[in-house]
Amino acid sequence: MLYEAPLGDAALVEELAQSCLMLAEQDIAGQRWAEEHHYRGYTSYASLNDLPIRDPAFGDLKRLLDKHVAKFAKDCAFDLAGRKLKLDSLWVNVLDGDGGHNSHIHPHSVVSGTVYIALPDGSRGLKLEDPRHAMMMAAPTRTADAPEMLRSFVEVVPEVGTVLLWESWLRHEVPAGQGSEHRISISFNYRW
Repeated sequence: MLYEAPLGDAALVEELAQSCLMLAEQDIAGQRWAEEHHYRGYTSYASLNDLPIRDPAFGDLKRLLDKHVAKFAKDCAFDLAGRKLKLDSLWVNVLDGDGGHNSHIHPHSVVSGTVYIALPDGSRGLKLEDPRHAMMMAAPTRTADAPEMLRSFVEVVPEVGTVLLWESWLRHEVPAGQGSEHRISISFNYRW
């Protein structure tokens, strides 16, 4: 299941855009990590783990995300035994126009997601992989016009200000873009 909804605060999205760009300029450890791992742009993934405390805009984002994640958990019929899912990690991605991120999952998390802050022309969205694909069953490929629910891969290109949520075991990637401006997103994980 994929959850897609507007964040619900356009002014906050603008504020977050400025905060993300500022971090990309000032976070030397994040810049170093991105360079060492051939990440085409900047990420705070391995350098900053306190964004909701560090910057009030990220604190406001967390409060909104908590509500979206609670709704998604209900839609997924999760039996949380009276507990809530909690934000475990949150990081900034400022990809170069031609940048992408290889296929991966988010172990040790229940729900993962991304908020889209800037998607200039040529940007790609989120490409999701059907989990049955990894089972390597002997099956013919699907036709190019197969319904979305039958495809092995589906790409969602959301609007700026959109929240996408999915269960963390779902393999996904960001295909390389063809733009010249930065694609900005904020990704996160929730644990139980």
